[in-house]
Amino acid sequence: MNASFNYTAIDRNGEKITGQLLAGNRALALSELNNRGLTPASLDEGGVQTEAKSDPPKGIAGGWKKGRIPRTSVEFFTRELANLLAAGVPLSRALHLLSRQTSHVSARRQWACLYEDVVGGMSLAESMGRWPKTFPPIYTAMVQAGETGGFLELVLTQIADFQMRENELKGRVRAALVYPLVLATMAALVMLFLLLYFIPRFTLIFADFDAQLPWLTRMIVGTSHFIFQYHLAIVAIAVLAALAAQRFYRSMPGRKQCERILLSLPGIGTVSARFALVRFCRMLGTLLDAGVPMLPALRVAREATGNSILAATVTRATEEVRHGSNLSASLAEASELFPASVAEMMSVAEEGGRLNRELLRVATVYESELDRRLRMLVALAEPALLFVMAVLIGTVVVGMLLPIFTLQELIQT
Repeated sequence: MNASFNYTAIDRNGEKITGQLLAGNRALALSELNNRGLTPASLDEGGVQTEAKSDPPKGIAGGWKKGRIPRTSVEFFTRELANLLAAGVPLSRALHLLSRQTSHVSARRQWACLYEDVVGGMSLAESMGRWPKTFPPIYTAMVQAGETGGFLELVLTQIADFQMRENELKGRVRAALVYPLVLATMAALVMLFLLLYFIPRFTLIFADFDAQLPWLTRMIVGTSHFIFQYHLAIVAIAVLAALAAQRFYRSMPGRKQCERILLSLPGIGTVSARFALVRFCRMLGTLLDAGVPMLPALRVAREATGNSILAATVTRATEEVRHGSNLSASLAEASELFPASVAEMMSVAEEGGRLNRELLRVATVYESELDRRLRMLVALAEPALLFVMAVLIGTVVVGMLLPIFTLQELIQT
């Protein structure tokens, strides 16, 4: 049964018109208005305006739970929405176009939900806040600042640029770890093959000789027999240990302990600290550049750093800034994460009122340094892993060949 909807919309000439139409539900009414080339400003059912719900509709939420929206789709949505708004397209119409343009099912349903919320009177930031897995706090905080200040298209462009740089940084870190992980996996598989397949068959050669094998051979054969006999128990213990380590890391004390150990490691600790520094500076600089006040920006950037030690430092700094202290002086206490040069540059920028630009510049500079350090670590890791592989495999091979060198003595005994 169709319901009656009263609407106020903007036509193609920019004039406001009002009218009434019949539709099965609100979504169909909105679709009919867009088919007529109208941009809805309000839509009332039976003369009473329908309010946006505090939770996502079940159909849309169910589609979202079935498939996570890729970061590339969110970045494309953000950039295209900024381009449409900059071209003068109204926000509701831009959201409707993007919801029909995407081919990703979950994204299409979620963009449609944003469109219905905005037409229903909800702000874009408030609607995005209902989807924290797609739009993190830094995203919604910047959108809210853009809506309040009237420069939403500029903020969305900044968000898209930030997402692009963030994805590039994470991509370089993952790419740097691929080759070392491949080498380590190959070494583990080769060792398992030698211990579980090669050695048991090779030892059959010496089974008929009643003589004592060299100590290295006995140790390798004993290790092979132990793994072969108790492989299920070993796998179970390894899985339980991995789960226990994961649970320990997810706890706040365990995570802090692991991060302190990581920061103390030569080479790796510096890379980890630089990665956290780059993320924090870029996030805080982008937020401040978008017009977000200092204290809310610090809270959002703290949650998005991914480093509990840095988050604790930012929490202390936020309290000190709240009582009138400078941000640079507060952050300088964490020297393992904020070098003295960075604290000094931030101090000068605070005095000159250009902290947002300086934070973005520092992020760019240290991102280049992080890239160089990653390449250097990978260059050092390759020969180190190859050396470890050669030592392990060579030890097994030599240990199994030693009895052959003394085969005549074994036969005589």
